[in-house]
Amino acid sequence: MKRSLPRLLAALAVISLTAAACGNNNDSKGAAAATDDAVTTTTHDTHDAMNASAAGTASGTDTASSKLRSGLTALLQEHVYLAGITTGTALAGGDYKVPAAVLDANSVALAEAVGSVYGKPAGDQFLALWRKHIGFFVDYTVAASKNDAAGKAKAGRDLDQYRADFDAFLTGANPNLPKGAVAAELVPHVQTLEAAIDAQAAKDPTQYAKLATAAAHMPMTAEILAGAIAKQFPEKFAS
Repeated sequence: MKRSLPRLLAALAVISLTAAACGNNNDSKGAAAATDDAVTTTTHDTHDAMNASAAGTASGTDTASSKLRSGLTALLQEHVYLAGITTGTALAGGDYKVPAAVLDANSVALAEAVGSVYGKPAGDQFLALWRKHIGFFVDYTVAASKNDAAGKAKAGRDLDQYRADFDAFLTGANPNLPKGAVAAELVPHVQTLEAAIDAQAAKDPTQYAKLATAAAHMPMTAEILAGAIAKQFPEKFAS
């Protein structure tokens, strides 16, 4: 199994880009069913928040703004755990296809949430960028599996460029996000998930705590994004 590990991990990038196109494959049907069960509830909750009007949802602390924040938090924390499950399964030589498909469905749900506010073209652009950064984490995982310091450094540089590109995309869509703020916010996301992957590759039992640390940062990211969106569209997202 170890000899095929780099090939399996590299295929994760392809899986993340093509999962939706594999519906006729028997294996992907099973993955799709698991995907639907895993993300339907969170996706619906997030879309409810994105589409709720201030008049219809504001009631005490149960506001459209708070629902937006909690929906984004759930999706972003799912992203971290699903990424960790996928890389951990692949590093252990297991069948990574189902977790990879669920991970991609989580990416689609995030893109649909963005698209429900900024329009489908923006959602599609978000999805392309988001999938790209997952591919860079795959590259990092491949390098970690081979103790390839140069490969890990290259993946790190690619993730740095992704942070800059993602920052430009979001700050271009929302004037309430200062230039560089999103890129800075993503530094802990990259560092903590890389630490979890390193622990997985080393079969270090701290991998679980490190993955939890990576997920624990996501509420802060969600708060920044939700706050900026609510400020941009106050009529839709009452505080």
